[in-house]
Amino acid sequence: MTVSTTAVLHSEWIKIRSVRSVIGSLIAVLLVTLAITVLVCASVGQSEADRADTELLFGAFYSLNFGQIAAISFGATAISSEYLNGALRISLAAVPRRGVFYAAKMALVGVSALVVGLVASFSAFLVGQMFMGKYAIGLGEPGALRAAFGGGIYLALMALFAAGLTMLLRSAVAVLSLLIPFILIVSFVVGDVAGGAARYLPDRAGQLVLHQNPTGGLGPWSGLAVTAGWAAAAMLAGWWAIRRRDA
Repeated sequence: MTVSTTAVLHSEWIKIRSVRSVIGSLIAVLLVTLAITVLVCASVGQSEADRADTELLFGAFYSLNFGQIAAISFGATAISSEYLNGALRISLAAVPRRGVFYAAKMALVGVSALVVGLVASFSAFLVGQMFMGKYAIGLGEPGALRAAFGGGIYLALMALFAAGLTMLLRSAVAVLSLLIPFILIVSFVVGDVAGGAARYLPDRAGQLVLHQNPTGGLGPWSGLAVTAGWAAAAMLAGWWAIRRRDA
């Protein structure tokens, strides 16, 4: 008996909702982003904006640096839950077509992260401006609407990047141990050493969409496309892994 794609999507959605660590990390994308926005904007928002070199638009999305960690955690835990107590073996017994199973899982991870990411991105911008006083900007500011949409897409791509790597490595701990230090520390060190090449790193490239006038050769959408390329490569690697390995 062949399970329909709709039924597979429904079952994967049930998994996301029912596993606490997965749904918790998804909710954390929004909560962490808003919490950091309020904390930063309420404490140093206007004083930081008073500096001549401050880019108000990019600063409005500062909290996405922390929201992306939750997005990465969501992508990793959504996949790693399949490796607990033989869950993947059961899933593949129910859905023998591994391509359908993998596509459905990645689609649900991507769509869930995109919806929550868009809410988090727009909320961070709008809530943050409430604390900015005379420095407040609106969605009518050049580049603001693009940045708000792009921020949500960026979070979804980072979740998919982590999901693909987790399917390849079979461990959320390994992926989180790799990606989080890379994004928080290594990316900046590499940026200082590699110069212009660093703009092609997944986090650096994707965050160009948050700038009003990105510099360095890549535009806002082309930078996001580079991040999409990293996510696609990770998902292809994950697809190779699930096709070649036993559950």
